[in-house]
Amino acid sequence: MSVGRVLASAAAVAAMLSAAQAMAQPAGHITGLAGAYVKSKDPKALAAWYRDVLGLDVRAWGGAILRYDAPGHPPYGLWSAFGEHSEEMAGSTRDYSINFAVDDMDAFVARITAKGVTILKREEDATGKFAWILDPEGAKIEFWQPK
Repeated sequence: MSVGRVLASAAAVAAMLSAAQAMAQPAGHITGLAGAYVKSKDPKALAAWYRDVLGLDVRAWGGAILRYDAPGHPPYGLWSAFGEHSEEMAGSTRDYSINFAVDDMDAFVARITAKGVTILKREEDATGKFAWILDPEGAKIEFWQPK
């Protein structure tokens, strides 16, 4: 299943769930993604790349805080497992992929290509605009501008 279809399915499910339904769950359940952590051969260099090239506000402790309530951010995040030979991970040398939401895909792509980043692919579907790159350690990174 393509990421676009996963996003469209998730959006449909999210739209069907009212706040009251979500609150009706018993205590002891996952409420959202609270962090993403990656192993790195050189964590400082990788953090600097994410800061200098992608624009993450990497703090002195080596990470960034990504707020769900940022303007233009989608009201949900996704978790999904792909098969070992999934095309969704094609080109990646890592076992994970990260999807970042962006506010303006065209401006974002222009900014990162000006810094030497190669765009692997771009597409647009009913859920928004997408672009994919590889980070310096070979992880496939997806960017999504929701519609």
